[in-house]
Amino acid sequence: MIKSDTFHFLSQLAENNNREWFHAHKQEHDEARENVIAFVSQLINGLAKIDIAILTDLDPKDCVMRIYRDIRFSKDKTPYKTNFGIGISPNGKNFEGPGYYLHIHPEQSFLAGGCWMPEANVLKAIRQEIDYNGSDFHTIIDRSSFKNYFGYLDTEFKLKTTPKGYSMDHPDINYLQLKSFTVSHALKQDDFKNADATEKIMAGFVELYPFIAFLRNAIA
Repeated sequence: MIKSDTFHFLSQLAENNNREWFHAHKQEHDEARENVIAFVSQLINGLAKIDIAILTDLDPKDCVMRIYRDIRFSKDKTPYKTNFGIGISPNGKNFEGPGYYLHIHPEQSFLAGGCWMPEANVLKAIRQEIDYNGSDFHTIIDRSSFKNYFGYLDTEFKLKTTPKGYSMDHPDINYLQLKSFTVSHALKQDDFKNADATEKIMAGFVELYPFIAFLRNAIA
């Protein structure tokens, strides 16, 4: 589980997002990161049981994203993220295709997954798979347990027009217009802090896996 001290560190960092404070509290950061790494190790073991692409020897350190922000092209010059980001795929946080994501934040935690802003050839392949195998796609996303947990696919990135080769009257045009194929589910601190935290997060990943498998098959 994720300790209260880890959330406390992130809350304090949000209020003191500067290098001087961070260096003075570097040990607290390191302890919080180790807590997250230990939690990720449990998730990897759980995922390896349901997803053959996730191996038990995947290093959890390779799944935890750096807390340092890239501020080169950002108006926000605060140097640190105020969350721990976790990306789990065959290549850890370096997604080359679909993967699982966990966002640990004192107030805005969430579980997510799918294929975020894929390159043009991958995007084309996913759209083609939905076009050819729409029934399989809907078997996954229309399943009551999937909809109860995730709701609908995220629509933040979507074409205003139709993608090349598809008409507006296509039965799945709302999905074919998407530029990312992801879902997400909001989480609370208690979801991480209770003794059954690993099982609770794994339940979300189990629900997510058929969607991940569909996307992988599309780009294989």
